[in-house]
Order: sequence, then C-alpha cells, then structure tokens
Amino acid sequence: MAKPPLSRPANKNPSAGTPVCGWKLEKAARKFGALRIAGVDEVGRGPMFGPVVAAAVILAPRCRLEGLNDSKKVSEKRRNELDIEIRANAVAWSIAAVDVEIIDRINIRRASLLAMKQAVETLALTPDYLLIDGVDTIDFPCPQQSCIQGDGTSFSIAAASILAKVYRDRLLVELDGQFPGYGLASHKGYCSAEHMEALARLGPTPLHRKNWSPVAQQLLPLELAGTLDDALVLGDGSLSFAAE
Repeated sequence: MAKPPLSRPANKNPSAGTPVCGWKLEKAARKFGALRIAGVDEVGRGPMFGPVVAAAVILAPRCRLEGLNDSKKVSEKRRNELDIEIRANAVAWSIAAVDVEIIDRINIRRASLLAMKQAVETLALTPDYLLIDGVDTIDFPCPQQSCIQGDGTSFSIAAASILAKVYRDRLLVELDGQFPGYGLASHKGYCSAEHMEALARLGPTPLHRKNWSPVAQQLLPLELAGTLDDALVLGDGSLSFAAE
C-alpha cells in the first residue's frame, strides 16, 4: 500500500456549511491502496452514568444504506432500522464498551480511545485503514485519520456511530429497570434536569461516574461524614484523626 498522508484531523471548513455524509474519505484512502477501511466512533463521553461505547464498521465500497448519517441526526426509529441493516450488510462490525470503574481510573478521553481500540481489535477482519471520528487516533498498527464531525462526513464512521448509539441506548433502557427513579431510559445518563434532581434525591448508584462534578458533589458529604465518625473532638473544638 502506498504511503498515506500524515494522520491529522480533517477539519470542517466554516464557510463550507454542514458536512455531507458520503464516501469522500474512503475514496481517498483507497487511492493509497487501502482495502479494508474501518469507520470508528464512540458514544457516551458526556453522560455522568454508564459505560462509554465504541463501534468499528467495515462497509463494502458499493454498500448503500438509505438515510445513513451521524446518529444524532437520525430519528430513533430509523437508527434502529439502520442498526439491523448495518449488521446484515457490513463486511465486518464490532462493538466494545468500557465500564465506569475504568473511566474513573483513567479518565473519559483515554477510556474512549480504549473502547475504540477494543472495537477495532475485535473485528472479524483486520482493517488496513481507520477513519476515526474526532481529533484522536488510536494505538493500532495501520494508517489512520481522525476527522472532526466524521460521523456526518464518512458513511463508515456514521455506521459505527449508529451501532454504538443504538447499543448504548438499549443498555441504558435495561439499566433503568435496575436503577429505577433516575429516568435513565429517557436521558440515557446525560446531565438532564430530571437526572440531576434524581441524583440529589436518591444519591449516586455504583454506575455513576464518580469523577463527574455532580456525582462528586453528592459523594463528598457521605465521605466527609464517614471521616468525621472516626475523628476525635479536641478541647479547642478541632478534630484529630487516628492514624491508619
């Protein structure tokens, strides 16, 4: 395969208007000899609850899926239909999720990159070129290009965004049954007014991201109370804590 250009974000030109989803990035990659081009995207960076989910999809050059676009621009009904069509027609596809514990430990950006790497690594076919939504590339041994608003520019990335979003949305609906009262089925873990009110009223669950400010603010009084239980009040009113 011919040497590809340096991997860098494909920036949207502000004067060019809304990006049009198509095959432009895939065709450019094929000019350098790429045969198995995987689109990669993630969903769930912003929520304060639940995992971050990524998908990788390799589409055939002549694959046609009506209405394929950035998952945020497609109705829920059509997303669910496209999810079925992509799984049936893609050359290969894979989905990976990174849980809250890892997100809290390594931060959301690194967790998102890890989810994307895992999705690529578990494809049934090894890709020889990656198109990745956003500004980052991943630790994978093949040429790759990151693309700002890639899910609205590349059919391959759009397909990945559809699979990732449908998977995560369905997971949050299931988790709504395990953690009732938070409205997870409606807001999907994002910081909506309903979610913020429920968090204040019910407190965090094990699947809330502890490093997110609203969750941390709810945890702080609990942690402080536990610390105070172990403190000794001195004569001047100050606190003394026993050494571990």
